[in-house]
Amino acid sequence: METADLIGFNLYGSLFTLDSGFDSEDNKMIISWHNLKPVIKPNRRGTKDEEKLTEMFEGFDEETYKQRFKIERVFAWQDTYRKLVIRYEKLECTHNGFKHLAYSMMNLRQMLNGGNLI
Repeated sequence: METADLIGFNLYGSLFTLDSGFDSEDNKMIISWHNLKPVIKPNRRGTKDEEKLTEMFEGFDEETYKQRFKIERVFAWQDTYRKLVIRYEKLECTHNGFKHLAYSMMNLRQMLNGGNLI
């Protein structure tokens, strides 16, 4: 939040998605305190009671959470390129060039597969 404020980026009301490992009232409170909307998949914690499960998933926005998968997949695709995972280049412009090359390869692969992201 400090970085966003420093560069003048207004995140008020933005969604903040996390996986079920971060499901806690404290985390939700901290996210809400920064005027963000938490989208955290509820952790079942072995609960089998349908009433409790319904209560846990009551405010969960599943459609927004599903969009998170696309971003995670891009990071996974990026990790297939060793030059991006282990940064050998000292110059930032060289590293960014390899990033652009990797992203171009990812886009080409998607276009050849019919353009479907899912």
